[in-house]
Amino acid sequence: MKFEICGKDFLCDGKKTKIISGAVHYFRNMPDTWGDIFKKMKAMGLNCVETYCAWNMHEKHPGEYDFTNNLDIAKFIKTAEREGLMVIVRPGPYICAEWEFGGLPWWIQTYDDMEIRCSNPTYIKHFEKYLSRLFDEIRPLLSTNGGPIIMMQCENEYGYYGDDKTYLKYLYDCYRRLGIDVPLFTSDGTSRSDILDGSIEGCLSTLNFGSRVEENFRAHDELYPNSPKMCMEMWDGWFDAWGCGKHHTTSAEDYAKVVDDMLKRGSLNMYMFIGGTNFGFTSGANHYEKFAPDVTSYDYDAVLSECGDVTPKYHALREVISKYVDKELPEIPKNREKRSYGKVALTEFGGFFDNLDRLSSPVFSNVPKCMENYGHGYGYIAYRTTLNRDYENKTLYFESLGDRAQVYINKDLCGIVYINDYELKVNISAKAGDVLTILCENMGRANFGPKMMRKKGIAGRCLLDGKIHFNWDVYPLPMDNLDKVVYGNDEPKERSCFYRGSFTVDKCADTFLYLDNFTKGFVTINGFNIGRYWEIGPQRSLYVPASLLKEGENEIVVFESDGKKGEGVVEFLDYPTLE
Repeated sequence: MKFEICGKDFLCDGKKTKIISGAVHYFRNMPDTWGDIFKKMKAMGLNCVETYCAWNMHEKHPGEYDFTNNLDIAKFIKTAEREGLMVIVRPGPYICAEWEFGGLPWWIQTYDDMEIRCSNPTYIKHFEKYLSRLFDEIRPLLSTNGGPIIMMQCENEYGYYGDDKTYLKYLYDCYRRLGIDVPLFTSDGTSRSDILDGSIEGCLSTLNFGSRVEENFRAHDELYPNSPKMCMEMWDGWFDAWGCGKHHTTSAEDYAKVVDDMLKRGSLNMYMFIGGTNFGFTSGANHYEKFAPDVTSYDYDAVLSECGDVTPKYHALREVISKYVDKELPEIPKNREKRSYGKVALTEFGGFFDNLDRLSSPVFSNVPKCMENYGHGYGYIAYRTTLNRDYENKTLYFESLGDRAQVYINKDLCGIVYINDYELKVNISAKAGDVLTILCENMGRANFGPKMMRKKGIAGRCLLDGKIHFNWDVYPLPMDNLDKVVYGNDEPKERSCFYRGSFTVDKCADTFLYLDNFTKGFVTINGFNIGRYWEIGPQRSLYVPASLLKEGENEIVVFESDGKKGEGVVEFLDYPTLE
């Protein structure tokens, strides 16, 4: 297939083509679901799939690359091709996507001379190595090499962020130098300034918005009157943050009307076709006046639900899109099976403090430092010290915190400090020889805006009774391998605890985990971290894909940081709840 941009049109093998695309993130969906998703795209009338690429997943440690399992982007693209779809790839290096650190790897923060998303030599050096390796995976799949990839994006929404045109030009030249010879594009907000700051010569300028097509194209029409019109992110829903109101939903009828309006003008990519899941510690955060960490579910009120079910929005869009395709649409595939596996008692207990030295080896520090200083990026970190004297209702103060700290004297919780608190302090009372432990949780780096480079853990001075307290043992806690946790049959009195149980599966199917008796933490199923939970909502259940289960006995481990509210029982049901 030969794909090209000619004046105001996209051409496929010389024929004018309207791109009708949907966003699917391979890293948020399990590989065994990709084919089902693509079939549902075709049945709705789509001819293309778009995906971001997550640098922080492919290069978790400098120079160590992973393209296996749900990170196998080449397999994802080939699967789309087999279903008859074209592909648009948006490698970044920055992607936003409500993804941890906007897809950038945490370890780039460890360089003192680092400045992201600009002509910083250290940043350029690292993202160029990554892009070179990523492009080895996808270069054979470019349309110019007989594959389905028709376009690729340079950077992402740069007009919202900065104005370093030298950087954008370097990135464009980097793509070309590394053998990417399909058309390139940028995508930005709709204002004149967003477009001017985010676009670069040689790249098609596209826009991101969710309504009011004519209004949002006014500046673009003036700046690029002879260019194809494409909305690269036509938002069909929105993302949720912990404790920030109800699950976002949008009208199916209203969105279908916007799609219709856009297709009259040009091409589009629906963001999202399916949102998927922020498994593990991959959810990002917005950080303006307040820090707003995203929930585990990236349902987004998208065209397909988080688990891939067809929605009313799907049917409304299918009716609209059918007017723009010249053949009968395929039958809609059935939704994948869901199962309830019932209640599971968690009967084994591992106290956090009892297991701390098994989970991590302490590093001595004169004063507490941020998580990144200890070569650690995700999860938790614990700071521990022995007090030299008595303290009676004295203040422990944090200059900066990322993002939530539980303060313990011995094993007793004194208080919790959260980044959004008016004052980052808690009062403690203790005796000489008591152990002070501060358990900090990284709840997701900002994925957008000027606060992306904020550090995690204790990122500034920590004062006790107005003075610097010295001599700490620091425990990095990535929580990526819980095999060393030792369990017993007697539940400890401490709030922070690991709970383990088992359940039997006769047939593997998608299911949803409810933790109504628990407060805050994360869950692993057969060693796979399915994500965070928090009683403040709006997310009430965690999605468990069928591929994580096995016939017979399965293991569940819950790390509860704040103390459960009832019996140590969880429940697997066949439906989700996003309130």
